[in-house]
Amino acid sequence: GAHLDVSRHFFPTDSVKEFIDMLALHNINTFHWHLTDHQGWRAEIKSRPLLTEIGSKRPHTVVAKTRTEYDSIPVEGFYTQDEMRDIVRYAAERNIDVVPEIDLPGHFMAGLAAYPELGCTGGPYEVYCGWENAPLDVLCAGNPAVYDFLDDVFGELVDIFPSTLFHIGGDECPKARWMECAKCQAAADRLGFKDDARGTREAKLQNHIMHHVTDFLREHGRRVIGWDEILD
Repeated sequence: GAHLDVSRHFFPTDSVKEFIDMLALHNINTFHWHLTDHQGWRAEIKSRPLLTEIGSKRPHTVVAKTRTEYDSIPVEGFYTQDEMRDIVRYAAERNIDVVPEIDLPGHFMAGLAAYPELGCTGGPYEVYCGWENAPLDVLCAGNPAVYDFLDDVFGELVDIFPSTLFHIGGDECPKARWMECAKCQAAADRLGFKDDARGTREAKLQNHIMHHVTDFLREHGRRVIGWDEILD
């Protein structure tokens, strides 16, 4: 397989197809499409239009190597559902499976900028223009609306991507906001989470979110993959 990150660096559909052609040339049969992250939300979700109206745009980008200077080049762009279906069709004609990635519960600033009520503080949030020193803000594990949101997002995506595999991230999720959030702490109490040898209450909150998405996707005949932190 090969991975293409269109969240940090947006590529139009013709460039994505050219990438797929290169995969086919080398007999690579899996295309990992990194559609969301701090720096941009690229997948149209019709029930949540602000994800692309707000979350697909940022005013500039950190300059490589310096980590502190920014260019003056706006970045924006997303794929409509019809465009994503066309990419899936184009790849299938070349015997390539498209695995979408929606990173959660961290790496989510673009989503929070669109729907600040899904974060622990309520925002305001901005689409992240940096690279390292990532924000502390993540999806609020104690807010029931977050789970409805995730069901809406993945409910639309399973209708677009026939891939058995869905990548749901799970990496680099700071827990500081959850430690301070009354909703998250109340949820941990309700679920009976305690610090023990298996992990902190907050680590178990992340497990709770990941299992919710895993169970939802399993009900739709899908399996999840993610970054190595999900093994915890």
